[in-house]
Parts: sequence; C-alpha cells; structure tokens
Amino acid sequence: MHKQLAAILRRTTVAVFGFALAASSWAAGPAQSTVPKINDPARGWDSLWHEVIVDITIIGILFAVVTAYFVFTSRRTAANPVGASPKLSPASAVGWTVLPIFVFLSIDLYTAANGWVLWNHYRDVPADRLEVKLESGMYSWDYTYPNGVRTQNELIVPAGKPVMLRMTSRDTLHSHYIPDFRVKEDSMPGRVTYLWFHPTKPGEHLVTCAEYCGVMHSYMAGRVIVKSAEEYAAWMKQEETMLAAATATEATPAPAKAGTPAAKPKKT
Repeated sequence: MHKQLAAILRRTTVAVFGFALAASSWAAGPAQSTVPKINDPARGWDSLWHEVIVDITIIGILFAVVTAYFVFTSRRTAANPVGASPKLSPASAVGWTVLPIFVFLSIDLYTAANGWVLWNHYRDVPADRLEVKLESGMYSWDYTYPNGVRTQNELIVPAGKPVMLRMTSRDTLHSHYIPDFRVKEDSMPGRVTYLWFHPTKPGEHLVTCAEYCGVMHSYMAGRVIVKSAEEYAAWMKQEETMLAAATATEATPAPAKAGTPAAKPKKT
C-alpha cells in the first residue's frame, strides 16, 4: 500500500513539474499575441483586470459546483454511520489534490505572463509624447512644460496625445497617482522617475499623492485638465505671451527715483 502511494506521488510530482514548465512557455506564447502593444495604459491594465475577474469567476463556479456535488452525494444515511463513509483510493486522493493545483497554476502563469508583457509595453513610451517635468513638494505638484510655462497643481494637456511626466522631489517621497488613467509612480529627491498616460477626450481627472508625506498629505491633490487640441493651443499661446511679458519685465532695469543721481560708470 505504501509503495503504491509512493509511486503515485512520484509520478504526480514529475507530472506537476512537467506541467509547470510546459505551462510557462504556453502562457508566455499567448501573452505575446493577446496583449498588443499598448497606446493607452489604462485600457491595457483594465483588460488584464477583466481577465483576472473572468478567471476567478469561472474557478469559483467550478469549485462551488464540485462542493455542492459532494455535499449532496456524501450525506450520511444512518444516525450513526461509523465506518460507513466511502473512502478515496490513493489515486483519487492525489488526483483531487493535483486538480486544484493544475487549475490555479495554469491561470496564475497565464496572468503573470500577460502582466509581464504589458509592463514591458508600458515602459516603451510613444515617441510623439508631450513631455512635462514635475517637481513634487510638501504639499503641491509643480509642472514645467518644455517652453518654460509653469503651472501648480493643474496639469493641462491636449486630448489625443500621450503625456509623459519626468518626476523628482525637492523634499521627501511622494507618489503621483491619477486613478482615471491607472498610473501611479513615486517621485523622490535625487532621482528621476517617469510615468505616462494617454488622454483621449476632454475632461478633468483627480491627481492625488499615494505615499504618506506629512501632516498635510491628504490635502496634496491636483487635477489633470484635458482640453481639445484647439483649446490647448490657445491656452498655451496665452501662457507663452504672459511668460514672455514677465521675462521682459524682469530683464528691464527699474528707473531711478527722482533726485537720485545716476550711477557712474566704472573706470576700466
């Protein structure tokens, strides 16, 4: 009896490890084909999440049906059925142990492979992106556009264009989180990190700090304001005009006050 059980366990172990190796390559293959290169991280992560929900729903229903079957077919038929319960053979016991392992392992490997491929696609930022610098600090988000325009707590972007944030922090650890776009990344002093997202239509989206950064952490909120391409161009032109005027004002020396002698030129 013990020799028979040991033989079954050895064969089962070999089968499980063989299945794990085969399933890993099988999962990686479908992952390459079912997860296309993403141009919108939110859609990619949502798709993976929906896959997980479907998988665990199917597994839950399957095991509920099996459990219900045993509940109704294995009820005792006598008041004191000592020794009357059916016993599983060693092969059946091992089989009912391996079956859940098989199901969960296949789903886990497939999902992990999909997530790995999706993450690597996410790291490949589109070349036609709008790149904005972000400096976080207690308790605000400071954005700087390529032309020098700056905003605080409001990131204004055009619809239909990928946006990348290059992030750092001037004081402590923060985490720039935009729930609607499914993106979150830490910003920290002395290091540059990044995230990107793809706004597709005009609207407003919450920005919050997802890393505890101090007593006012819960107030560190901002907005992503997505404008149409025309509205964004008009807004940016207005900001550039204001920036140019402010720069010119700073560069112009203040006039001398009445009665104040003009500064004499230095001798060379």
